[in-house]
Amino acid sequence: MNKKYLFLALFFVLSVFSTLFAQTKVSGIVVDKSNQPVPFANIVLKGSNLGVMSNEDGRFYIESPTTFNTLIVTSVGFSDREITLDKGVNYNFKVQLNPVEELKEVVIYAGKTSKKNNPALDILRKIWERKRKNGLYMFDQYQMEKYEKVEFDMNTIDSAFMKSKIFKGMEFVFKHVDTSRVTGKTYLPIFINESLSDVYGNNKINKVKEKLKANKNSGFSDNQQILSFVKDLYSNYDIYNNHLTFFDKSFTSPLSKTGIDVYNYVLTDSAFIDKKWCYNILFYPRRKNELTFKGDFWVNDTTFAIKKINMAVTKSANINWVKDIYIEQEFEVENDSVFLLTRDHMMSDFALNKKEESKGVYGKRTTLYQNHKFNIEKPIAFYKEEVNYIDNEVYNKTDRYWDENRFENLNKDEKGVYKMLDTLQTVRKFKQLYNLVSILGSGYVQFGHFDYGPIFSTFGYNQVEGVRIRTGGRTYFGPNDPWRLQGYTAYGFDDNKFKYGLSGKWMVDKKNRIIISGGNRRDVEQIGASLTTTNDVLGRSFASSSLVSTGNNGKLTNINLSNLAVEMEPIKNLTLQAGFSYRTLESASDVFSLDYYTTLPTVENPAGVIKSDVKQSEVNFQVELTPKRKTIGFGVERSNVDSPFSRFYVNYSHGFK
Repeated sequence: MNKKYLFLALFFVLSVFSTLFAQTKVSGIVVDKSNQPVPFANIVLKGSNLGVMSNEDGRFYIESPTTFNTLIVTSVGFSDREITLDKGVNYNFKVQLNPVEELKEVVIYAGKTSKKNNPALDILRKIWERKRKNGLYMFDQYQMEKYEKVEFDMNTIDSAFMKSKIFKGMEFVFKHVDTSRVTGKTYLPIFINESLSDVYGNNKINKVKEKLKANKNSGFSDNQQILSFVKDLYSNYDIYNNHLTFFDKSFTSPLSKTGIDVYNYVLTDSAFIDKKWCYNILFYPRRKNELTFKGDFWVNDTTFAIKKINMAVTKSANINWVKDIYIEQEFEVENDSVFLLTRDHMMSDFALNKKEESKGVYGKRTTLYQNHKFNIEKPIAFYKEEVNYIDNEVYNKTDRYWDENRFENLNKDEKGVYKMLDTLQTVRKFKQLYNLVSILGSGYVQFGHFDYGPIFSTFGYNQVEGVRIRTGGRTYFGPNDPWRLQGYTAYGFDDNKFKYGLSGKWMVDKKNRIIISGGNRRDVEQIGASLTTTNDVLGRSFASSSLVSTGNNGKLTNINLSNLAVEMEPIKNLTLQAGFSYRTLESASDVFSLDYYTTLPTVENPAGVIKSDVKQSEVNFQVELTPKRKTIGFGVERSNVDSPFSRFYVNYSHGFK
């Protein structure tokens, strides 16, 4: 199993439940006189600007750290309802709304809204006309500062987990449980990562470059797999596009030109926001079981640019293991006409099923932008992607630096997760659990700067060797080691032979990733099992090292392989390699033979001359192009991010007699 998924699985085990409550918490359901749910009703705490919307089933949850005494519930087609809150925490409220009996100055749209004489649609058409004039695309070049925060939270954990013996000695984590203002579920923050970057863009050549200035994480030094996992899930999106793609699903944007046929739109309010007069438009789907959103947005009355938007994926949308998606975006005015994205928040609820009580993980990404500058020329060469950018100082910034440079202060949950995970690093039981996850994920057991493994290759079986035992390891000072040695030895109980392999790699030039490698291996192998011939000294043959296999694996070959190679990456994702190899092959079984004549039989020599081994020396040249490939790390060995990319591979080999 991939290490990043095992990392998440660890925190599923460590999830807890707590009773830390805010000052005001209300949950319940909104119904009509016939006791049918009222979807997309507005629920507001009177005297605040805090509000939520009920889901398709009429259910809602709202909270605030401040005490409020009155709840206001409104919905199109119904009379407003004010409810007195007798206590701070109110669960399982049932709010009944009465239909509007008399319409006065305000036009109310009930159910499906009309496409005619609807002021919300008139505003929407203005948005379509002006959308190309909003944002960064009005300029040839742009640059800005970016702050990104990624967080994982466990949610919906019952108290049964809390009583488990596995948490003995780790009870302090319970103090950090809180309740989500969006979903109403309890959650425990388990991971946080912050980064500061400078972003440069050129709209003429459609290039973007991001230069990382600082990175800080919550106690886990090897977190790049986790970050790549989240960033790969949360691709960038533009709300002005007709369709928004999340988790390989295409959703109709509420600002889409086809939105009129998909959404109901209602003009609900107007107000000044940052000294700009804006309209508030509510939207919700016309039909169930479609990939749509519900929410609202504020739009400026002159530029018709979006000022704020909040939207959540409807419950009826089927997105496999994603239960909820919630999005918030805010825009600022620039030069009295251009609105730029300044805040982007996205939260997803990942779970194995969509039952309300099912446990899951919140994945949150919050991105803030500031200090926009435009039309500052940068040469085209500036946007060339560096092969192996390295700056270790990025990961060693002080707490004072972060206090002075992060765009917004951490809330109590985010501050707590740093302290909690730093403390967990000192708890013996947690370290044992974390080490177990690391072993299962990587296949190696760490002893100082030496890793024993891979443990999954310790035992094997095939028809030639019978039971096979293998032991080995590698040097490991960190994920970005510039050099690495690794080796193994194995023994087969049927053929009574020892095998071994030894290899080394050294990155002599980090900028262009010039790597020298070499080694020797004497083992058994299933030749012809791969489409292309490999010169990997420590490459394992599944037929010879697996514990369980299918088919006939008795036709194995003894191989003695030595190689020496040099590779480089002059351009990002373009790898060139030149190498020399020498190998000897002979049958490892009586089932088949590699015998051949070196001298054919004659009258004088009826038997001829037969040899049983094949000796092969060759040079080879390889070119590999992997456009759009993303990697993790900058050492002699790197990992690929689990995202699709193409691979173009050419290998030329020349053998010598």
